[in-house]
Amino acid sequence: MGNHELTGLSTRWLGKAWEHATAAERAVLTQMHRRERTTRAPAIAGDDDRTFGERVADAVARLGGSWTFIGMFMVFLAAWVTTNVWLLRAHPFDPYPFIFLNLLLSMLAALQAPVIMMSQNRHAERDREAAEHDYQVNLKAELEIMALHDKLDQLRVEQLEKILVAQGEQIVLLQQLLEARQR
Repeated sequence: MGNHELTGLSTRWLGKAWEHATAAERAVLTQMHRRERTTRAPAIAGDDDRTFGERVADAVARLGGSWTFIGMFMVFLAAWVTTNVWLLRAHPFDPYPFIFLNLLLSMLAALQAPVIMMSQNRHAERDREAAEHDYQVNLKAELEIMALHDKLDQLRVEQLEKILVAQGEQIVLLQQLLEARQR
């Protein structure tokens, strides 16, 4: 495959030189020229290439961002307060204003927030990759449609040329018939 051919495709379909095309546009033009597919199969659930830390971060984010976690946490807080205010009235291990509970909540937030952010960053990267792939698929579809329009236009021109040639031949035959009648 020559670079000259790809330059021509880039100029024709993208309206810019090959050198000015983005990496995604170049990849799509190359795939079109080679008649390769742009689509790819979705990731299979068994093909988990995440590290142990990434799997833990995803699990923490999944649990920490759920109503189940909120419900369990509300039950824990109610049990903590009830235990320290009512059950252990004489000797509470964390008397009101629950300073130890406040320390535990701060430590939980300090650990949970970065873990959730790690998971979100990984998901954002996957979303960026999916968006880039979607862009390539859409660009290829658009360029394929443009190519089909070009082919249809070419077929229409060829058909019109054939019609004009046939009409020319018919005009010649009609003129010959007219001349034969006039004699």
